[in-house]
Amino acid sequence: MQESSGRDLAVGGFVLLGLLAIAYLSLQIGGLSVGREGGLMLVARFDDIGGLTARSPVRVAGVKVGRVERIDLDEDLRARVILDVDPGLGLSIDTAAAIRTAGLLGDQYIALEPGAEDAYLESGEEFMFTESAWNVDALVGALVHGDATGEDD
Repeated sequence: MQESSGRDLAVGGFVLLGLLAIAYLSLQIGGLSVGREGGLMLVARFDDIGGLTARSPVRVAGVKVGRVERIDLDEDLRARVILDVDPGLGLSIDTAAAIRTAGLLGDQYIALEPGAEDAYLESGEEFMFTESAWNVDALVGALVHGDATGEDD
């Protein structure tokens, strides 16, 4: 009887360890974080965010340095995007934020392009320079109707 309960305990421990591993991997894949300190919260305003969503990555030179925390509308009906980035980056006040697409039809992310000023962005501050997402529908429509070439109909 003692041998059977020891084996049951070992199997139970193994199953518990497996469930904890699955839970951890699920959180990592979902982009959620547990016990993570708050980073540098920055604001970017865009005319069009395309398919950008909360928890989309924020990258500098292709390296993930944060994520989109929240997206809402401001009083001028522009998209107000709150970014949570690594506080140790030291982003200058003339850093630009642009919405980019990973690959041809991939997910969208925010690319930060550091500037050259000596002063740095602090939590709650806003990017001076932003570039909205490309509107593919408008671009295709312009090409089809000849508007992109400057031709008159």
